[in-house]
Amino acid sequence: MSRRWAVPRPGRRTAVVAAALLLVALALVARVQSEPEPGPGGAAPSPSPGATAEGTPEQEPEVAGPRPPEADPALMRGSADAPVTMVVFGDYRCPYCATFAEEQQPVLVEKYVDTGRLRLVWRDYPYRGAESEDAAVAARAAARQDRFWAYSDALYADTKAWRGAEAADFTRIARGLGLDADRFAADLDDPELRAAVADDMDFALGLGVPGTPAFLINGEAFFGAQPIGAFNERIEAAEAE
Repeated sequence: MSRRWAVPRPGRRTAVVAAALLLVALALVARVQSEPEPGPGGAAPSPSPGATAEGTPEQEPEVAGPRPPEADPALMRGSADAPVTMVVFGDYRCPYCATFAEEQQPVLVEKYVDTGRLRLVWRDYPYRGAESEDAAVAARAAARQDRFWAYSDALYADTKAWRGAEAADFTRIARGLGLDADRFAADLDDPELRAAVADDMDFALGLGVPGTPAFLINGEAFFGAQPIGAFNERIEAAEAE
């Protein structure tokens, strides 16, 4: 079911934004990204039906919405041609995210992702602190060896294996999944990965995402480790639009 965003828990910044503003911001982002390019020779496209007699659009309220940072293809799952995209905001210390990863996500992958109906896009939202951020960096290091989803599942499956962990513990998990441990350890120190995690965090805060897990299903806000039937309903409604 859909509800209003609750007040966010403390993170790197505090953001308190209602769901209505979130959706307006998302609509603005979608509109900006879908604006038509100039025609041949730089000519502007014809006015839309909502334009005035002088050819200028009717006045609309301007709302500043955050632009999403570029998503790493390794953090996506499913066909680019899928009719529905579900953005997943997660924190590896979040027990409800673990519930989603272990219970709902496998069902969604089998029913919708593997059949070309849904595409998952991961966004890091490590609002629970430094350990969450370190785990997010480690998962992105695994993504460089095309093992993001397997590594993400491993982090959720046993948080005791890495809570309070040093880099060596993250590398041990990587080695257990058959990754090149030396390459993984080197990637853990790459500031580019930590910057990418921070960009996702800023994006989530800018949207006012209150906690995790949180989702955008074709731009519509949805959150919590809901029963699988609730996901089915929202995904199929989006697919039918």
